[in-house]
Amino acid sequence: MQRKAIALLSGGLDSTLAVKVLLEQGIAVEALNFTSPFCTCTGKNAGCKSEAVRVAEEFKIPIKVMNKGADYLEIIRNPKHGYGKGMNPCVDCRIYLLKKAKEYMEESGADFVITGEVLGQRPMSQRRDTLRVIERESGLEGLLLRPLSAKHFNPTIPEQEGWVDRDKLLSISGRSRKEQFELAEELDVKNYPCPAGGCLLTELSFVGKIRDVFDHSDQLNLRDFRMLKLGRHFRIGRRTKVVMGRNEAENELLERAIQAGEAALRWQEGKSPLAAVMGESSPELLERAAQILLRYTKAEPGAAATIAVTCDGAESEFCTTNALDEAAVEALRL
Repeated sequence: MQRKAIALLSGGLDSTLAVKVLLEQGIAVEALNFTSPFCTCTGKNAGCKSEAVRVAEEFKIPIKVMNKGADYLEIIRNPKHGYGKGMNPCVDCRIYLLKKAKEYMEESGADFVITGEVLGQRPMSQRRDTLRVIERESGLEGLLLRPLSAKHFNPTIPEQEGWVDRDKLLSISGRSRKEQFELAEELDVKNYPCPAGGCLLTELSFVGKIRDVFDHSDQLNLRDFRMLKLGRHFRIGRRTKVVMGRNEAENELLERAIQAGEAALRWQEGKSPLAAVMGESSPELLERAAQILLRYTKAEPGAAATIAVTCDGAESEFCTTNALDEAAVEALRL
């Protein structure tokens, strides 16, 4: 009887190798890939999702792409196991992913779950003690196999039952990737995918923006966090934020992202970035948004200016003054 494993395939080299090691043993593998608004992997067009799909196609295995949902945002807001250097709840994140994998394993009739985790590679989530916590709290004790570091741990049920040959598993540990590169050569794995991408939650420059969304949202939604990758952000009211495009490509993305009731502002008299006013709006808030916008145009300081407004398909305009100096604008910037 052929056994089946569910693999967390991130789009990185380690998870790709873990899948390949199991395929070499005749195990049927189905991949799971999770998308996140916090991923910074920007390989051409689609980043890690694209890489994971490419690897699955190359290995001729099925893949299911799942979104980290609103429940994941609540984990970020209040992680049981705390944060890393930024707002990254790495231990809680792994538990979340593996709980989802366990559910899918049971739904799909698979026997166990595999990951590309390597003992000691990541300081927060891949220590021996935290790996045990992750396995226990995900509900996968005995059914979570880490092929690249398997020989550093007690045999799992797949090894004990003879579904997987333990002798053909690895004992990689630490942060050096030399052994992974050698294994890739041995297994004929080419075109290495991006090395697991990056996460905005670890970037200190983004922590303020992320906290701002949590602090000013009645209801969390993924769109507000996806927007953090675009433009310059300014908080102008308890429920109002301005996002300013930094180039024409961002202007176009912002214009497409604007939702019902939100406004797009441009300077009428000259070339201008687009300012998206998100959240509650009022004449006073629109004027403050326009004054921020004018600081990124060639409008003369103190000069009157006409602002074009688009909201819910309707167009209008109003006049204001380029009255904010750089210090005042920076005080509002996130």
